[in-house]
Amino acid sequence: QVQLVESGGGLVQAGGSLRLSCAASGRASSSYDMGWFRQAPGKEREFVARISRSGANTYYADSAKGRFTISRDNAMNTVYLRMNTLKPEDTAVYYCAATTTSIWSTSAANYDYWGQGTQVTVSS
Repeated sequence: QVQLVESGGGLVQAGGSLRLSCAASGRASSSYDMGWFRQAPGKEREFVARISRSGANTYYADSAKGRFTISRDNAMNTVYLRMNTLKPEDTAVYYCAATTTSIWSTSAANYDYWGQGTQVTVSS
């Protein structure tokens, strides 16, 4: 079992950048593929990005491609989401999640463990 804690959210102007962090404790994060999801008010939780256990493979939602970068440091048990060129529509609570499945699905149902989320607000 792993516990996840996100940090790094905040208020930023459109066009700005943020880096989110997800610190894992308990079982080593290298045992899991990791993902980032987000949920805006009144909307369903949506997939943002995923990274494999080794960090060699990544996958992004179309909305994140070219602007966001997911990475991980297994020695530090931490996963990151670098977000550039932020837009007001990126405003949401961002969640880190861990999965033991090797199926590259964008469904939140395939993730086993979740953090509490960190708020990202992008002003226009």
